[in-house]
Amino acid sequence: MQSKALANQSEVTIGLDIGNRFTEICAIDASGTVIDRDRVRTTLESLKQRLTTSDPARVALEAGGDSPWISRLLRDLGHEVIVANAGAVALIHRSDRKTDRSDAEKLARLARVDPQLLRPIQHRSEETQGHLAIARARDQLVSVRTALINHVRGTCKSLGERPPMCSAEAFATKALRSIPKLLRLALRPLMAQIMYVNKAIAQYDRQIERLSKERYPATQVLRQVRGVGPVTAYCYVLTIEEPSRFARSRQVGAYLGLTPRKRASGDSDPKLSITKAGDPMLRKLLVNAAQYMLSRNGTDCDLRRFGQRICEAGGKTAKKRAVVALARKTAVLLHRLWVNGAVYEPLRNSHPANV
Repeated sequence: MQSKALANQSEVTIGLDIGNRFTEICAIDASGTVIDRDRVRTTLESLKQRLTTSDPARVALEAGGDSPWISRLLRDLGHEVIVANAGAVALIHRSDRKTDRSDAEKLARLARVDPQLLRPIQHRSEETQGHLAIARARDQLVSVRTALINHVRGTCKSLGERPPMCSAEAFATKALRSIPKLLRLALRPLMAQIMYVNKAIAQYDRQIERLSKERYPATQVLRQVRGVGPVTAYCYVLTIEEPSRFARSRQVGAYLGLTPRKRASGDSDPKLSITKAGDPMLRKLLVNAAQYMLSRNGTDCDLRRFGQRICEAGGKTAKKRAVVALARKTAVLLHRLWVNGAVYEPLRNSHPANV
């Protein structure tokens, strides 16, 4: 083992396997020889002290809960940072002899040979991460509210009562009167919690509206599309962060996991489900937007007609395929509008001049 400061090498590649408590470190030189190994605590001070070198190195680590702040730390120290897509590196996560020590070495060796083998991802800035946390917190509250409402409905149903159909925002007020006397002691505290969650969600909505106007004007361009609301536009802009990172708008669909998986071999090319890669919250919001466009509340536009054509093809999964395809097409359209700053024309492709 060498000294605690990494040996200064002109071409050093370092692999970090990050754990909740400890991080395994493996450094190799240009010839692929292991020149250093260590195990340090996963804290800011420990990693900063251990990875401070006079010469910059290439450092590879897997994406995870700690990878955003660690990658920023490494860049501040002057290192080239590669954040690997953990699920895409089968050599590591499907290994039969998986250990933290061996994972760190594999990361270093893959990064030395070709960083693209790690399917690198790009972390957001610290400010963007903080603003996106508002939307994520709101999403958690929406899930909690849905679970509470479903519990109240299911409990009332068991005694032959059915709370009125209404929006989630109005449920706590309208359904309170329909709760059977026998269940009031059990369900009234839950109704109070639903009211509290509604207020918290409304507060998050106001914060999102304010930040959208003050910090993210691109959201106003995206909201031209009927069905893309303030939360969807806000999450889209903060998740993508920099539209120029995509050479073509079509790449956004794959980035958000809305394209089918491929497993072609020889003459076999089966139809598979979507990859579901990328941010699940934004993907869910885009799917919700697509469902709205296809609903009776949706307005006539090229997007709606596109989804309807898929539905008309028939089949048991026609509606599901239409929603996913429409969500993907919406993601691509939003990127084009963002890049061009164009005025959205709902029926652009249906005009006689464009047919």
